[in-house]
Amino acid sequence: MDTASTREYAGKKILELGATNPDLCVVGADLNKSTFTNLFAEKYPDRFFDVGIAEQNMVNIAAGLAASGKIPIVSTFAVFGSTRPMDQLRVGVAQSNLNVKVILTHAGLITGEDGISAQSLEDISLFLSLHSFSVLVPSDAYEAQAAVELAVNTPGPFYIRLSRPETPVLNHENIQLQQGGSNVMVNGSNISIFACGYMVYHAIEAAKILKERHGISARVVNIYSLNPIDESIIIKCAKESQFILTAEEHFKYGGLHSLISQIVAQNNPVKVLSVSMNTYAESGTSDELINKYGLNFNSIVEKVLANLS
Repeated sequence: MDTASTREYAGKKILELGATNPDLCVVGADLNKSTFTNLFAEKYPDRFFDVGIAEQNMVNIAAGLAASGKIPIVSTFAVFGSTRPMDQLRVGVAQSNLNVKVILTHAGLITGEDGISAQSLEDISLFLSLHSFSVLVPSDAYEAQAAVELAVNTPGPFYIRLSRPETPVLNHENIQLQQGGSNVMVNGSNISIFACGYMVYHAIEAAKILKERHGISARVVNIYSLNPIDESIIIKCAKESQFILTAEEHFKYGGLHSLISQIVAQNNPVKVLSVSMNTYAESGTSDELINKYGLNFNSIVEKVLANLS
């Protein structure tokens, strides 16, 4: 299977959009080569601002640019761009509903050898708590590009969550996303698996194993938009499935599992299981970490088999 980097493809899309949108600008925090916004900086130096290791300042500058009619992109690692400037994101961007696009890389567990301090496992819950933010978690490089295009062309604050390593390519090059959208990646009738980001690949692989080895039909939904979220597909799956399983490279509470559980509880109660993180991790390769902490298709298969009646 082909692989590609979501952060690299997003950086290329930002560069591409800069050619057609003169109001687009980027504010970085000393990690521009790693986030691939250095591509934009080289082509449009007058629209690129590096503030150094000062994430609060970065968000405040972006808010000022947005208030002046520009479309600023905030770019750094997810762990730095979510926790450090939370007050500035809340008061300076979310409460004013400013047109700031927060595009953060190196999210989740698979930052690998960067270690525990760089693993961002709370970022989705933090941005979901900011009421006016749209939250997108693309599953591959092409969805990352589509997410950037959607965010830049849609008014209001956005958060886009990207990974560090190359991940499997699941979609076609010209895919388009929509606010509140989702994609059914595998059709099934027994159970439903909702996944976002890197875990979509593992959900698809788990569905194949369940079908081929156990005769279990699993629907896989790529729920790339977490706010707004596609309530209709969630309710449909709750009505048609023995249970729902959520898979996310994030802590269980405050992210995808919490969202799905709330919607199911209010509309069509059904058991909602989770494959997610439940502790802080450590340094290691991506493969070592996902295997140790159970963020893989084997864990999904095991949980489904243990709960299927």
